[in-house]
Amino acid sequence: MSPAQIKKMLTQGVVDAQAVSEQDALAAATEAGLAAFVVDCDRARNRSAVLRAVVKAIDYPEYFGGNLDALYDGLCDTLTDQKEGLFLWFRHLHSGDPALAEDARAIQAVCDDVVEFGQNNERCFAYAIQHAGAHPDPEPGVDPTPYSGREEA
Repeated sequence: MSPAQIKKMLTQGVVDAQAVSEQDALAAATEAGLAAFVVDCDRARNRSAVLRAVVKAIDYPEYFGGNLDALYDGLCDTLTDQKEGLFLWFRHLHSGDPALAEDARAIQAVCDDVVEFGQNNERCFAYAIQHAGAHPDPEPGVDPTPYSGREEA
């Protein structure tokens, strides 16, 4: 996909993560003057964990509330703090997990609302969601990797 096509997607708010690579989307967003962040959702198994991944990616303050209203408020505040706008790439959102399927749609709806907010406030907000299937089932006798990614002592 050409850089011009990616830039057009950015102005429309939604970037098709199946049609463009993460690297190309981030490069196009940066070139367009947008602050670009990757939200790594690979280990997130519920809405709270996805929201923590957003907080970690954007470096929100500790007082960030853990609900969708707080996500909307935080994204709108971050968007208005940017000169041109904001781009989020949600990496490996496991929307195939039964626990995340409905929440993934709700998070996408919040992002759509922020796109509209940005348009009304002369800012560009765009996002891409790289959907992943369900998490693999845990292996018997093997503890899962903690969300922080660190091994337990």
